[in-house]
Amino acid sequence: MNYAERLHTFQQRLGLTADMAFFPISADLHYLTGVPRDIPTYGWTMHPGAWLEGLWIAPGKDALLTLPRMTAEFGGLSALTGVRMRVLGDWDDPAALVGEILAGFDLPPGPRVAVGDRTHAETLIALQTLLPGVLFTSGTGILRPQRTIKSEDEIAVMRRAGQITEAAFADVVGHLRHGMTELDVISEVNHQLKRHGSLGESFTTSLYNAGPHHPLIFGDRAGKSLRVLQPPVSILFDFGAIYEGFCYDYGRTVSFGAPDPAFQRIYDLVMQSQAAGVAALRAGSAAASQVDAAARRVIEDAGYGPAFRHRLGHGIGMDVHEPPFLTKGDETPLESGMLFTVEPSIMQFESFSARVEDVVVARPGGGEKLTNGFQSLIVIE
Repeated sequence: MNYAERLHTFQQRLGLTADMAFFPISADLHYLTGVPRDIPTYGWTMHPGAWLEGLWIAPGKDALLTLPRMTAEFGGLSALTGVRMRVLGDWDDPAALVGEILAGFDLPPGPRVAVGDRTHAETLIALQTLLPGVLFTSGTGILRPQRTIKSEDEIAVMRRAGQITEAAFADVVGHLRHGMTELDVISEVNHQLKRHGSLGESFTTSLYNAGPHHPLIFGDRAGKSLRVLQPPVSILFDFGAIYEGFCYDYGRTVSFGAPDPAFQRIYDLVMQSQAAGVAALRAGSAAASQVDAAARRVIEDAGYGPAFRHRLGHGIGMDVHEPPFLTKGDETPLESGMLFTVEPSIMQFESFSARVEDVVVARPGGGEKLTNGFQSLIVIE
């Protein structure tokens, strides 16, 4: 990826609306510089001076990455190339270092500072002290147009992420057995993702399982994780791989036990709905809301409208969920190179459910799916 070109383009856009920008370690920073972010943890982990951790950017100036020593050293970033870097010692004053950087930017009084949406409040509070009268705006909003339209190189990376995801799923299917717990299945998914080359899970791997004797439960991950999966039950997968900073999102449906006609019917409806949504992803001649409507109509006309409980899909790339969204009310015009999930479902609390999900590229003639395996209902006898 040409990070220097990305950063230069952003600096030109930045100069139209703000005097400087700050991005913490995040997908935005990864996109601009290649500085990786790590798999998150449940509890917050920080180092002394962590509020300055990120990239400082001003139009016409060299961007500067500042990192606490622990982040630089233990994160393997000390030898990073392609961006200037300053490392804060464990006992150094972060405000003094940032003040020196800001002085070099020659900012006007009451400067306009664009910050990434993942910036911590601690950073903003420190900047208010260092820059009296500062006016904050969204740096992510300025960067968003660059990230929304994917290049063919970026699409190729996402295609590879899809291949890893689908290869992992193929091996998961080979390990499925009646009597497994939901935790057993999720653990197998996460193991296979890493075994096939993913950094980890692009989001928390989820199952939405339902059947006549296996009620669908939203949330309560710990409470339902040890439920035993015995036929008849539908198992709905939702997971994805990480590859070179990009996130995949994927879904398939498995039947433990031979499906009855009602289960097969809702599965077929979901697949027809996805096909309608993919066909409607016409760059240059449709809006996001029209894609949702085209796919939703299939399920509504069959009488299952209330069981389609969410939007059809969302933008995706270096974050799992990105604008725009395939939903009613989002009138964003589709452009070639936009990536979306197309993920219709029929979710029933006391009966069988079904879902499918693939990442799809918007093209002038309709969408191009990046994963195409396992189109028929998978049955584990």
